[in-house]
Parts: sequence; structure tokens; C-alpha cells
Amino acid sequence: MGAIAMEVTLRRSGGSVSATIPSEMARRFHLAPGDRIEAIETEQGILLSPFNPTLQEALALASEAARSYPLPQKRLAH
Repeated sequence: MGAIAMEVTLRRSGGSVSATIPSEMARRFHLAPGDRIEAIETEQGILLSPFNPTLQEALALASEAARSYPLPQKRLAH
């Protein structure tokens, strides 16, 4: 399937901003209310992707390791 772009309007939702995914796109990607997705910052913009708990666990472990072992990282940066 090729890339398809659709306009999405942002709305205020409490203290956040929310976007509504068009129903046609939600059907194609089997998305339903309550499903979890990831918003990933890229150089091109924001990528929405199915939630990947394995990726989230790996990112949490990497963050914990960075806090626990700051010296080796500083040496690697030079």
C-alpha cells in the first residue's frame, strides 16, 4: 500500500491536543476507540504507529541504563 495523506484537525482536549483519525483510515489499519498507538517524533514530522510494548520496554531499560551508568556514556561521546 502506498502512502496516503489525509488532513486531520487538532482539537483541545483538557490540557492536551487531540487528533481524530478519519474513519476510512482507522478501518484500513484496524484501529478502534481505546486502541493504543505511539506518536514518534521524526525529522519529517510525527509518525503514528501501532503501540509496541516491546519497544517501550526497551526504551525504558535504555533510559534506566543511561541514568545508572553516566560515565561510560560521557567517554563514548568524546
